[in-house]
Amino acid sequence: MARPREFDEQEVVAKATALFRRRGYHATSVRDLGEELDLKPSSLYRTFTDKHTLFLRALDHYRAHDSAEAKRRLEAPGSCREALRDWMIWMITAPHDDVADGCFVVNTATELGTTDNAVQERIEAAFDVTRDTLETVLRRGHATGELPADLDIAAAVESLFTTVLGLRVRERARHEPARLIAAIDFAIRSLGPEPERHRS
Repeated sequence: MARPREFDEQEVVAKATALFRRRGYHATSVRDLGEELDLKPSSLYRTFTDKHTLFLRALDHYRAHDSAEAKRRLEAPGSCREALRDWMIWMITAPHDDVADGCFVVNTATELGTTDNAVQERIEAAFDVTRDTLETVLRRGHATGELPADLDIAAAVESLFTTVLGLRVRERARHEPARLIAAIDFAIRSLGPEPERHRS
């Protein structure tokens, strides 16, 4: 009979996610993981095969939680402008213990770039989810008349997505939230004037 594991695998992945997010892939050794997760290297290898496999699991874990929160906020009922602003401000001010560690996906994109196919596929998938959700929100605002009829939605999605990536980088650099919020408000205004009937 196989010996049952003496640890919660999902809990281990969550802790590994925090460590990789904080230190990056290359700066995190198997020894670091063992100490952080309180596991022997043999247990790590038996369960996850190697550091790279655990890193991919951690990235998937982060993507699932981050995307779910973004989707929840962006698809909230009401004004699409308010939903966008609420989401972007949440990204830079959320009271997380690891908020200064930045976005794990963006951190990984800047560290590993296009050097790892498995990682690149996950990064692009995460970016696509963000773009698709932004497009859904903008199309909702367009359909309700909250956004200008002549708004170029495809270009607006790319502009907002670029703003989001910049916010993620500046968040990790610990720039003043007030400056980032000013950039957010400017990005929202760039969507065009709000029709008279939608103004408060």
